[in-house]
Amino acid sequence: MIIGPKYKIARRLNAPVFEKTQSQKFALSQARKSKKSVSRGPRQKSAYGEQMIEKQKARFTYLLSEKQFSNYVRKAIAGKDSTVPTLFGLLEGRLDNVVYRIGLATTRSGARQMTSHGHVTVNGKRVNIPSFRVSEGDIISVREGSAKKPLFAGASERMRNFTPPIWIKTDPEKIQAVIIGKPSMASRTDALFDLNLVIEFYSR
Repeated sequence: MIIGPKYKIARRLNAPVFEKTQSQKFALSQARKSKKSVSRGPRQKSAYGEQMIEKQKARFTYLLSEKQFSNYVRKAIAGKDSTVPTLFGLLEGRLDNVVYRIGLATTRSGARQMTSHGHVTVNGKRVNIPSFRVSEGDIISVREGSAKKPLFAGASERMRNFTPPIWIKTDPEKIQAVIIGKPSMASRTDALFDLNLVIEFYSR
Protein backbone atom coordinates (compact mmCIF):
# COMPACT_ATOMS: atom_id res chain seq x y z
CA MET A 1 0.00 0.00 0.00
CA ILE A 2 1.36 3.43 -0.96
CA ILE A 3 1.01 5.63 2.10
CA GLY A 4 2.77 8.89 1.28
CA PRO A 5 5.19 11.09 3.26
CA LYS A 6 5.26 9.43 6.67
CA TYR A 7 6.64 12.37 8.67
CA LYS A 8 4.02 14.68 7.21
CA ILE A 9 1.20 12.25 8.01
CA ALA A 10 2.48 11.63 11.54
CA ARG A 11 2.81 15.36 12.21
CA ARG A 12 -0.73 15.97 10.98
CA LEU A 13 -2.08 13.23 13.25
CA ASN A 14 0.21 14.31 16.10
CA ALA A 15 1.18 10.70 16.76
CA PRO A 16 4.18 8.47 15.87
CA VAL A 17 2.07 5.99 13.91
CA PHE A 18 5.03 4.76 11.84
CA GLU A 19 8.18 3.13 13.20
CA LYS A 20 10.14 5.73 11.25
CA THR A 21 8.58 8.47 13.37
CA GLN A 22 9.08 6.73 16.71
CA SER A 23 12.26 8.67 17.34
CA GLN A 24 13.59 11.48 19.49
CA LYS A 25 13.77 13.71 16.43
CA PHE A 26 10.04 13.35 15.81
CA ALA A 27 9.23 13.85 19.51
CA LEU A 28 11.21 17.09 19.58
CA SER A 29 9.53 18.40 16.43
CA GLN A 30 6.10 17.67 17.94
CA ALA A 31 7.09 19.40 21.18
CA ARG A 32 8.02 22.53 19.22
CA LYS A 33 4.73 22.30 17.34
CA SER A 34 2.81 22.06 20.63
CA LYS A 35 4.52 25.20 21.98
CA LYS A 36 3.51 27.14 18.87
CA SER A 37 -0.07 25.91 19.20
CA VAL A 38 -0.23 27.04 22.82
CA SER A 39 1.06 30.51 21.93
CA ARG A 40 -1.63 30.84 19.24
CA GLY A 41 -4.37 29.59 21.51
CA PRO A 42 -6.15 26.19 21.46
CA ARG A 43 -7.95 25.10 18.30
CA GLN A 44 -11.11 23.20 19.01
CA LYS A 45 -11.77 20.14 16.88
CA SER A 46 -15.26 18.94 16.12
CA ALA A 47 -16.36 15.49 17.28
CA TYR A 48 -16.17 14.37 13.66
CA GLY A 49 -12.63 15.75 13.37
CA GLU A 50 -11.48 13.89 16.48
CA GLN A 51 -13.04 10.66 15.26
CA MET A 52 -11.43 11.06 11.84
CA ILE A 53 -7.98 11.55 13.37
CA GLU A 54 -8.32 8.46 15.58
CA LYS A 55 -9.43 6.44 12.56
CA GLN A 56 -6.43 7.58 10.58
CA LYS A 57 -4.08 6.82 13.48
CA ALA A 58 -5.36 3.25 13.70
CA ARG A 59 -5.38 2.74 9.93
CA PHE A 60 -1.83 3.95 9.42
CA THR A 61 -0.55 2.06 12.47
CA TYR A 62 -1.59 -1.22 10.83
CA LEU A 63 -0.66 0.03 7.32
CA LEU A 64 -4.12 -0.60 5.91
CA SER A 65 -5.95 1.00 3.00
CA GLU A 66 -9.21 2.78 3.73
CA LYS A 67 -11.15 -0.11 2.18
CA GLN A 68 -9.32 -2.76 4.21
CA PHE A 69 -9.74 -0.86 7.45
CA SER A 70 -13.41 -0.03 6.92
CA ASN A 71 -14.10 -3.70 6.17
CA TYR A 72 -12.63 -4.68 9.53
CA VAL A 73 -14.71 -2.05 11.32
CA ARG A 74 -17.94 -3.05 9.62
CA LYS A 75 -17.26 -6.70 10.41
CA ALA A 76 -16.73 -5.80 14.07
CA ILE A 77 -19.92 -3.72 14.17
CA ALA A 78 -21.91 -6.56 12.60
CA GLY A 79 -20.61 -9.11 15.12
CA LYS A 80 -22.42 -10.38 18.19
CA ASP A 81 -19.64 -9.56 20.66
CA SER A 82 -18.45 -6.20 22.00
CA THR A 83 -17.40 -4.10 19.03
CA VAL A 84 -14.14 -2.53 20.23
CA PRO A 85 -12.53 -5.77 21.49
CA THR A 86 -13.67 -7.50 18.30
CA LEU A 87 -12.07 -4.82 16.12
CA PHE A 88 -8.87 -4.97 18.16
CA GLY A 89 -8.79 -8.74 17.73
CA LEU A 90 -9.27 -8.50 13.97
CA LEU A 91 -6.43 -6.00 13.61
CA GLU A 92 -4.02 -7.74 15.98
CA GLY A 93 -4.81 -11.19 14.58
CA ARG A 94 -3.39 -10.39 11.15
CA LEU A 95 -0.39 -12.57 10.33
CA ASP A 96 1.84 -9.63 9.43
CA ASN A 97 1.03 -8.01 12.78
CA VAL A 98 1.86 -11.24 14.62
CA VAL A 99 5.21 -11.49 12.82
CA TYR A 100 5.91 -7.96 14.05
CA ARG A 101 4.61 -8.63 17.59
CA ILE A 102 6.95 -11.58 18.14
CA GLY A 103 10.02 -9.59 17.10
CA LEU A 104 10.69 -11.56 13.95
CA ALA A 105 10.57 -8.29 12.03
CA THR A 106 11.49 -4.92 13.51
CA THR A 107 8.73 -2.98 11.70
CA ARG A 108 5.23 -3.74 10.49
CA SER A 109 6.23 -2.91 6.93
CA GLY A 110 9.11 -5.37 7.24
CA ALA A 111 6.74 -7.98 8.66
CA ARG A 112 4.35 -7.48 5.75
CA GLN A 113 7.13 -7.89 3.23
CA MET A 114 8.44 -10.95 5.06
CA THR A 115 4.98 -12.50 4.95
CA SER A 116 4.04 -11.58 1.39
CA HIS A 117 7.31 -13.04 0.11
CA GLY A 118 6.35 -16.41 1.57
CA HIS A 119 9.00 -16.65 4.29
CA VAL A 120 6.48 -17.46 7.04
CA THR A 121 4.55 -20.64 7.74
CA VAL A 122 1.46 -21.30 9.83
CA ASN A 123 1.26 -24.84 11.18
CA GLY A 124 3.97 -25.85 8.73
CA LYS A 125 2.19 -24.46 5.66
CA ARG A 126 3.56 -21.50 3.73
CA VAL A 127 1.29 -18.46 3.94
CA ASN A 128 1.96 -15.37 1.83
CA ILE A 129 -1.17 -13.42 2.73
CA PRO A 130 -0.41 -10.66 5.29
CA SER A 131 -4.09 -10.40 6.24
CA PHE A 132 -4.31 -14.12 7.10
CA ARG A 133 -6.04 -14.36 10.48
CA VAL A 134 -4.30 -16.49 13.08
CA SER A 135 -6.21 -18.63 15.56
CA GLU A 136 -5.50 -20.04 19.00
CA GLY A 137 -3.15 -23.00 18.69
CA ASP A 138 -1.50 -21.83 15.47
CA ILE A 139 2.27 -22.19 15.24
CA ILE A 140 4.08 -19.39 13.40
CA SER A 141 7.52 -20.28 12.01
CA VAL A 142 10.04 -19.33 9.37
CA ARG A 143 9.90 -21.44 6.23
CA GLU A 144 12.76 -23.95 6.19
CA GLY A 145 14.01 -22.71 2.82
CA SER A 146 14.12 -19.14 4.11
CA ALA A 147 15.72 -19.69 7.51
CA LYS A 148 19.29 -19.34 6.23
CA LYS A 149 18.64 -16.13 4.31
CA PRO A 150 20.39 -12.93 5.53
CA LEU A 151 16.93 -11.57 6.35
CA PHE A 152 16.78 -13.93 9.34
CA ALA A 153 20.32 -13.48 10.57
CA GLY A 154 19.98 -12.63 14.24
CA ALA A 155 16.26 -13.47 14.29
CA SER A 156 16.65 -15.66 17.37
CA GLU A 157 18.39 -12.85 19.24
CA ARG A 158 15.76 -10.30 18.17
CA MET A 159 12.98 -12.53 19.45
CA ARG A 160 14.84 -13.16 22.70
CA ASN A 161 15.06 -9.43 23.35
CA PHE A 162 11.44 -8.76 22.40
CA THR A 163 8.46 -9.04 24.75
CA PRO A 164 5.41 -10.43 22.93
CA PRO A 165 1.81 -9.81 24.07
CA ILE A 166 0.39 -12.27 26.59
CA TRP A 167 -1.60 -14.14 23.93
CA ILE A 168 1.55 -15.26 22.11
CA LYS A 169 4.28 -17.58 23.42
CA THR A 170 7.61 -17.41 21.61
CA ASP A 171 10.46 -19.89 21.30
CA PRO A 172 13.53 -17.89 20.16
CA GLU A 173 15.68 -21.00 19.80
CA LYS A 174 13.29 -22.51 17.24
CA ILE A 175 12.41 -19.07 15.85
CA GLN A 176 8.71 -19.77 16.20
CA ALA A 177 5.70 -18.72 18.20
CA VAL A 178 2.42 -20.27 19.33
CA ILE A 179 -0.88 -18.41 19.60
CA ILE A 180 -2.04 -19.33 23.11
CA GLY A 181 -5.06 -17.05 23.38
CA LYS A 182 -7.02 -14.29 21.74
CA PRO A 183 -5.80 -10.70 21.33
CA SER A 184 -6.95 -8.82 24.40
CA MET A 185 -7.27 -5.10 25.05
CA ALA A 186 -5.65 -5.84 28.40
CA SER A 187 -2.47 -6.82 26.54
CA ARG A 188 -2.29 -3.55 24.66
CA THR A 189 1.05 -1.83 25.19
CA ASP A 190 0.39 1.41 23.31
CA ALA A 191 -2.28 4.06 23.37
CA LEU A 192 -1.76 5.73 20.00
CA PHE A 193 -5.45 5.68 19.10
CA ASP A 194 -8.91 5.32 20.61
CA LEU A 195 -10.92 2.54 18.99
CA ASN A 196 -14.13 3.79 20.62
CA LEU A 197 -13.88 6.97 18.55
CA VAL A 198 -13.09 4.87 15.48
CA ILE A 199 -16.35 2.95 15.94
CA GLU A 200 -18.24 6.22 16.45
CA PHE A 201 -16.80 7.54 13.18
CA TYR A 202 -18.18 4.60 11.19
CA SER A 203 -21.47 4.54 13.10
CA ARG A 204 -22.47 8.06 12.10
